Amino acid sequence: MPTTVDSLDALARFGHALSDPTRARILMRLRDSSDYPADLADLLGVTRQSMSNHLACLRGCGLVVAIPEGRRNAMSWPTLGWPMPWKTWHQVILATDPDLCVSGATGESGSMGGHGHG
Repeated sequence: MPTTVDSLDALARFGHALSDPTRARILMRLRDSSDYPADLADLLGVTRQSMSNHLACLRGCGLVVAIPEGRRNAMSWPTLGWPMPWKTWHQVILATDPDLCVSGATGESGSMGGHGHG
């Protein structure tokens, strides 16, 4: 069983992975179907090296998996071991109050959609 320190470290890495807008866009893109890294890079307007780095972060946190397809790997959400399906998780996130989810010590809203007061 993981120790509390291991669990806290894992949670911090998970939060770091989700805090980047490009990684969030990757996850949103993969919610309905798998996709290839080169296609994701083109779609999101980032270099292939940047996409590789983002996918490595997401894979390291267990948020995406590589599915071998011939000589290429498609990226996808993991299907086993998730306590909540993606749609349920997404609904929980949408139900949060961005005014109560403060980012850092600045008092600025932590929402990605820019709906905070300012």
